[in-house]
Amino acid sequence: MGKTIHLLYTATTDTTGGRENGVARSSDGVLDIRFSNPGSSRIGTNPEQLVAAGWSASFASSVAQVARDKGIKLSADVRIHAEVDLSSDHDEYVIGVRLAIHLPLVERDVATALIKAAQRICPFSRATQGNVQTVFELV
Repeated sequence: MGKTIHLLYTATTDTTGGRENGVARSSDGVLDIRFSNPGSSRIGTNPEQLVAAGWSASFASSVAQVARDKGIKLSADVRIHAEVDLSSDHDEYVIGVRLAIHLPLVERDVATALIKAAQRICPFSRATQGNVQTVFELV
């Protein structure tokens, strides 16, 4: 038998328009953003920035969870620098992701093990495995 899945949360947004002149609002009103194209002078964010923020936050939580499970104390200065590339071969668009993970005061081999374990439990990493070129780098 398969695992039983328990729904923990559903994010709900309504988006009007697209990346050029769109707006998105969450059902609870906390998120209320305008979209703009990358490099545009128009005020707003773009979907790639949102992916970078969401993935890095999720991955940081996954690293913390793995560390807790293994009894490893992490510094409050854990930092993840995320870069999300939007590329095109003129037929289709693809994204690529690089996460530079800073785990101060953790030995390199321990930090590497934490990152590998976090990749297996991070929802973003799992959802895109095999679909998005992703680089995880310990810095």
